[in-house]
Parts: sequence; structure tokens; C-alpha cells
Amino acid sequence: MSFTTRPTLTGTFGMVSSTHWIASQSAMGVLERGGNAYDAAVTAGFVLHIVEPHLNGPGGEVPAIVATAEHPAPRVLCGQGPAPAGATIEHYRSLGMELVPGSGPLAATVPGAVDAWLVMLRDLGTWSLEDVLEPAIGYAASGHPVLGRVGDTVETVRELFTTDWTTSAQVWLRDGHPPVEGSLFRNPGYARTLERLVEEGTTAGGDREHRIDAARRAWSQGFVAEAVDAFMTRPHRDSSGGAHAGLVTGEDMARWSATWEDPVTLDWGGCTVAKTDAWGQGPVLLQTLAVLDALGDPTALDPSTVDGIHAVAEALKLAFADREAWYGDVPDVPLGTLLSPSYAVERAGLVGPTASRELRPGRPDGREPRTARYLGRHASEGRPPQDPTTGEPTVKPDGVTRGDTCHVDVVDRWGNMVSATPSGGWLQSSPVVPELGFPLGSRMQMFWLEEGLPSSLAPGRRPRTTLTPTMVHRDGEPVLACGSPGGDQQEQWQLLFLLRHLAGGRSLQEAIDAPTWHTTSLPGSFYPREMEPGVLMVEDRLDPDVLTGLERRGHTVRRAGAWSLGRMCAVTRDPSSGTLAAGANPRGMQGYACGR
Repeated sequence: MSFTTRPTLTGTFGMVSSTHWIASQSAMGVLERGGNAYDAAVTAGFVLHIVEPHLNGPGGEVPAIVATAEHPAPRVLCGQGPAPAGATIEHYRSLGMELVPGSGPLAATVPGAVDAWLVMLRDLGTWSLEDVLEPAIGYAASGHPVLGRVGDTVETVRELFTTDWTTSAQVWLRDGHPPVEGSLFRNPGYARTLERLVEEGTTAGGDREHRIDAARRAWSQGFVAEAVDAFMTRPHRDSSGGAHAGLVTGEDMARWSATWEDPVTLDWGGCTVAKTDAWGQGPVLLQTLAVLDALGDPTALDPSTVDGIHAVAEALKLAFADREAWYGDVPDVPLGTLLSPSYAVERAGLVGPTASRELRPGRPDGREPRTARYLGRHASEGRPPQDPTTGEPTVKPDGVTRGDTCHVDVVDRWGNMVSATPSGGWLQSSPVVPELGFPLGSRMQMFWLEEGLPSSLAPGRRPRTTLTPTMVHRDGEPVLACGSPGGDQQEQWQLLFLLRHLAGGRSLQEAIDAPTWHTTSLPGSFYPREMEPGVLMVEDRLDPDVLTGLERRGHTVRRAGAWSLGRMCAVTRDPSSGTLAAGANPRGMQGYACGR
């Protein structure tokens, strides 16, 4: 076994891995006190709103994949809110826009995270709402040692907060200054929102499920929806440069709730890999695995060699091209064909000896692909986004990101497992709703303002999100839950991890610590929707001879620092022995796993 930055944790009682140590330990505390994996995950989810507010929030969204000890088949919980009723292409075009803004009220979908977490708690958990929310309320009301990156993020938007988003300034610029790293930061407004949800449930009485549903109604039809409805009518500056009101209404919130769905799966390497449907980018990972199999070359499964990196990168480009042409919240996505062995063979034939710089969607079932006209005009201009409020970021050459997403995986001693990727509602994405203590999200920027595409904007449609948890089964039993922040990189970093762990036999921590890379030769999902043909972003711990070999094959290699890419979390369970394991990303000195 090679050196790792921390051990792969092993035990039999329970394991948690998340992107923040406080969330991990809060969830572990739930397991220690008899809660199950879902009680623990929900606790972590609400704590993440407090401790990583620049990476997720209650106004954002969360997709999750779960498997229960009683019913081990994977299920997807969709906590991705849709476009509101007033969100039409015509509305944005009437404002002179070619893209949905990357920030501000006009970019907000219906907030989905809170309802999804509460549905998980109601349907799969065992704890009461008040017990699950106790840690988050405590950290919001009494404070927690704030991350330095939170203060750095606030500093980038200080002028905007001061001059326009003044409700955000009231929360984040105490005495005119951003929070100082390690200082105790409090958000009494959000603490009071959570307390009111508990109070609404308690007042309703009845059993545990009835009280949780009462809190859900208070969110979607009560005081939360009323505050959002009133606040969205106020114009605020957004990334378009103008000031616009939002479109989310109380009626939009009342009409929507989180849903349980079937996953999309692929049998690969003796395992079954489960992802969300094509309203998310999850099938990209499955398509890439299928193409790598179709190549028929074992060297293609090693993402540390010239041959392996080249093969994986080229397969990813093909899958992402299909994402652009075919994925969306529409009924006619040809996923059966896109994931078929025959289509994989067809696509594998396009993997040549040198790096492709083209966007090459396929023709499943003979259908003609169509991508947004905007891509042909703008996406390859290489204009680095300057607005710090926009998007789930790409990684800059120095490895620094502007913001991101969160992740949490939990497995308990009974065999319950969950993988969840909360995101959106970033403190820098939209102004704070003053009565609630948090902003809404900006996921609507993933829609195209062009008719006839699978990801065209339409009322009630979910944006084609980048959020993509993963679960792996073997012989019908869940054996692995994993995920990562990273926008368009999420699928890529998870793929490298899975290749190293499942195909390469590395331990969880070895696979997480290994040098990481990704391609940006794909249309970006976030405003301003850039594409960098042929670019590979790499951690420069990769062998220099490998990097030289990639350049000879036509890849533009961009070095990003030694420990800068990837934010993986993972937990496993061996069904035969009950042994559990966990690993977490060391990059950024923030993520942590715990368990015993």
C-alpha cells in the first residue's frame, strides 16, 4: 500500500464522509445515538448550509441516491427545483438577454434542498425533526468557526453587497468587514427559520411523519413561501449588469415537492453503477464507462498513463457532447441507445491517436443532433469569467475556485446507504431574503434561451444539473456511495476515482489522493458557457514524462498545482462481512471522514 494523506477508515458501526469536518462529525453523532444513515445525512445536510454557505444553502438543491437494508435496490431522490411558471424564453429575450444570468433573483429555480431533505427524513429516517435540526440551529444561533474561504468569497462581492445586495451585507459584512477565518460566525436569521419549521411541526401534532409534513407546508405554503414571494418582486443587480426582479412565486413553491425516481444504471466490471436520469449529467459517467469497455484495451482503464489519460479524456469528450445534444428534463432522451453496447462501439471508433478539439455528438437511433447556436458563436472564445457571483466555477490555472458544491455519503451498521450532493443557494449567488437569512439559487443559468433543445428553458422543467451522486451495487447489494463537488468536473473526478478503486484495486484513500485531472474541452454548464477545446487541467504531481506525452498527442496541458483538483468523498460496505470503510479528500484541508 502506498502512502496516503490519511488512513482509509474501516469499522463495522457506521461511516460518514463529507466536504466539511463539522458536518461529518454531526452526522456521526447521530449514528452514535441510534439514528440511521438517513437521519445522519439529513443532519449533515442542514449543517452544511451553515458551515459551507459559499458552497450550498437552503435555497439551493440536492439530488441523492439511496439504498435501504430492507430494499437494497437504488432509488433517486430529486431535490432539484424546476423553472417557475413565469420563466419563459420570451421573458428573458424581452430583457435583451442571450443567456440566463449566472446570478441574482432572475436565475433562481424553485428551491429544492429543504423539501428533499425533509422527504428523506420522513420516508426513511427515524428521528424527529427537532432532533435532526438541533445541530444546525445551534451552529447558526451560537456560531461556528468560519472557514477562511467564506470570508474570501464575501470580500470578492463586498462592493455588490454594499451598493445593491444590502440584505446580504447585513448578514455577511458585520461592521463592514467579511468574517475572519476562525472567528465565530452566527446567522440568527436562518436559525430562526429552522426554529419556526420545528414550531410549525410541533403545533401540528400527530406522529413524526405528520409533524415533518407540517414543516414542509410551512416551507412551501407558509411563512417561507410568503417571504420569497414578496422578496422576488424587488429588482436586484445580476450578472447581466442590470437590475431585475425574480420569477419564483409562492404558488411555484406550493406546486412543487421532491420526488422519488428510478435511477439510470449500467452494468460494468461486475458492478452496477447508478446515477440520476438525464435531467442531470450522471449518465455521462455511464456512457464513458461503456466507451472505455468498447475500446477493448486494458490500458484505457489506467488514468495515470499517457494511453489511459488520452483514452479517458477522449471518451469523456464524446459523452459530454451527447450531454449537450440529448440530455434534459424531457421525455424523449434516447438513453437506452446512448448506453447500449452497439452505440458504445460506434463512439469508441471516434477515439483517435490525437486529441480532438471538436464537439461531436452522436446520432442515436439515426436522430440528428442539435446543440445551441450560442456555442458556435461564443463558447470557444476563452473569455475567463470575471463576475465573482456567477456559476459553479471551473478551476483556474492556479487551482483556485470561486465557489463550489458539497457532498455527503453515509453508511450505517444495518446496511443503509446514501450519497447526496447539495449545492446552489450560494451566499454570492443571490441577495439574502431578510426574513429568512439565506438567498435563493441560480441553477436556471443551465437552461438555453433557444427553442427546441432538450435543455431549453420552459416553465416547470428542471435544469440539466451538474449535480451527480453515485452508488455502486454488486450482486444486488449496495457496496459504494461516492461523489464530488466540481460542476462539469464532478463526473470526471468520480470516473477517475472509480477506475482506480474498482478496476485498479486501490483503497478508497489511495484512489482519492492520486493525482487528478479533467478536460475543459466541453461546453460549460455555467454562465458564460465557455469551452476550451483540447485543454487538460492536471495536477502537476503527474509524471512529467506523462505530461510531455499528452502534449505530443495534441492535448493542451494546463498545470493546476500539486493538490488542487478533485473533492471526492466515499464510503463502502462489504455485504459478506459487514465491514465498512470511508475516505475523504485532503485538498483544501476541509473534507473529512469519520467512523468506527
